[in-house]
Amino acid sequence: MSTLRDLAEEHTALRPADIDHLHRIAGDWQLLSDLSFADLLLWVPVDGDGTFLCVAQVRPTTAPTAYLDDQVGRIVGGAEVAHLEVAYRQGRIWREGDPVWYGDVPARHEAIPVRLRTGDGEAGEVIAVVGRDTNLSTARTPSQLELNYLTTADDLAQMIADGTFPPPRHPGETTSAPRVGDGLVRLDANGKVTYASPNAQSAYRRLGYASHLVGEDLAKLHRRLAGDPLEGTDAGNAVLAALRGEAPPRREIDARGATMLTRALPLMPAGVPIGALVLVRDITEVRRRDRALITKDATIREIHHRVKNNLQTVAALLRLQARRVSMPEARVALEESVRRVASIALVHETLSMSSDEAVEFDGIVDRVASAATEVAATEVSVGMRRRGTFGVLPAEIATSLVMVLNELLLNAVEHGFPSAEEEAAAPPVDVPRPEAGVSAPRPEVVVSAHRARKQLHVTVTDNGRGLPEQFDAERGGNLGLQIVRALVTGELRGTIELRNGADGGTEAAIVVPLARGTTDRLTGRAGPL
Repeated sequence: MSTLRDLAEEHTALRPADIDHLHRIAGDWQLLSDLSFADLLLWVPVDGDGTFLCVAQVRPTTAPTAYLDDQVGRIVGGAEVAHLEVAYRQGRIWREGDPVWYGDVPARHEAIPVRLRTGDGEAGEVIAVVGRDTNLSTARTPSQLELNYLTTADDLAQMIADGTFPPPRHPGETTSAPRVGDGLVRLDANGKVTYASPNAQSAYRRLGYASHLVGEDLAKLHRRLAGDPLEGTDAGNAVLAALRGEAPPRREIDARGATMLTRALPLMPAGVPIGALVLVRDITEVRRRDRALITKDATIREIHHRVKNNLQTVAALLRLQARRVSMPEARVALEESVRRVASIALVHETLSMSSDEAVEFDGIVDRVASAATEVAATEVSVGMRRRGTFGVLPAEIATSLVMVLNELLLNAVEHGFPSAEEEAAAPPVDVPRPEAGVSAPRPEVVVSAHRARKQLHVTVTDNGRGLPEQFDAERGGNLGLQIVRALVTGELRGTIELRNGADGGTEAAIVVPLARGTTDRLTGRAGPL
C-alpha cells in the first residue's frame, strides 16, 4: 500500500509543506473520528475536473465503520464527490444532502475543507478535503455523552477548516494517548468544566476527588490534587494555556498513589476561543510497570557490574599466580587465562553501563585488539585495523564472540608473523625483492564485519606467513583455536573456516546467525583500532 506522501506526490501538485500538513492531520485525526462516531477520509484533488484521490482513512473506535473495504488509493469523480467539490471550491463545511448507501449500510456525508495557514497566520487556500461519513444503521437518540462528543467534533472540524487543527506536536510526543474513550473533559471559556465523561470522572476519583467535576475550575483543581506542588502548577498552567489558544505539552498528575496523564487542546472555531478540551487517562498501572522495569534494569546492571569486578579479581589472582610460577609453560598458560577472563569482563563492564541486554560491540573489539598487541609475546610490531561495524549485539552473542576474537587476534599476532630469528635462520628463498624506494608491507591484522540476511559475517585477516603445511583446519591448532571452534559452533551456532588468504597470510571467516529479536542498528564508521 502506497503511503500518503507517495500518493500525493504521484497524483497531485501539492507542495511539500501541504503534504506535511496532511501528515499532521492524519497523525491526530483519530480524536476527531472517535468524537464524530464517523469514518474520516482524506481526499486530495487530482486535476481540475473534479476528480479526487483518497490518500488516508481512519475508522472510529466508538462506532461501527461505514466502509468495510479500504478506500486509500481510490480515485473518484462525478456525482459521487459533489460534496467534496463544494467544500473544496467554496471553502466551507458541507453538511446538506440525503443519506447515501454503501451496499446495505446507510451513511451520512459531510465534507470539511483543509486549509494550511500562511506564515503570517492568515487562513490559506484549501489544499484537501476531509470526508466525514457516519454509519446510520445504528442511529438512535443520542445520550449526553454523545451530544458532547458531537459538539466538540464540530468545533474541531471548523478548526480544520480554519487551519488551526491539529496543533503543533511537541518533540518526543506521540498521538496515541490519551484517547477519547480514556476520559474527556470539556471546559468553557472561563476554564469551568461543562462536561466530564464517566471515565474521566473515575480517573479524577482515583486522584482523590470524589465530587462531580461539572462546575469546577480545572486549573485550580489540578493544583490542589497534585502531590507535588510544582507538578500541579505545570498541569494547571497547561489548562490555562489551552484556554488562551495554545497547545501545551502533555502533563502527568500524581496523587494518592495514582497517576493521570492529561492532554489539553484549545477549542477556537472561527478563531474565537470558546474553551478547551482535556483528555485524561489513568496510567497508574503503566507507571507502576515502568518503575518495576527501571528497578529490574538497575538490578541487572548491578549484577553485570559485580560480575565484572569478580572476573577482574579472578584475573588478578591468575596474574599473581603466573608471576610465582617458575615453569615457562605454566606461566604462559596462566597469562592466556588472564587475557580470556579479562575479555569477558569487558562485555560485562559494557553491559553494566547499558539500559538493556545489548552492547555496542565496536568499542569492545577495539579494546580487545589494542590489548592483543600490547600483551602478545612477540617482538614483531603488528598494526590493527577494523573494516565495517558490528553494531549492537545481544549479551549472549557478545560474550562468546569477544572470546573468539580475542583468541584469533592473539593467535594472528603471535603466530602469524615470523620473528627476526626465524627469518634469519630460514633458508634463502627466491622471492622478488621490492622495487627501489618501496618498503615491504607492514605486518597488519584486519578485522572485518558486516551483516547480511540476519547473519553476522566476521573475518580476521593477517598479511603474515599463512598456515603451516599439512595444517588440519578441523583438528589442528593450539588450545586457543580449539576454544574458538567450540564457541563458534556451540555457543554461537555458527561456522568458522581457517584458510590461506588470496594475497597471502591467514584468514579466519566466521558466520554467526543473529536471533530474530537482535537489534540491527549499525553505528559509526570503520576506523583504526
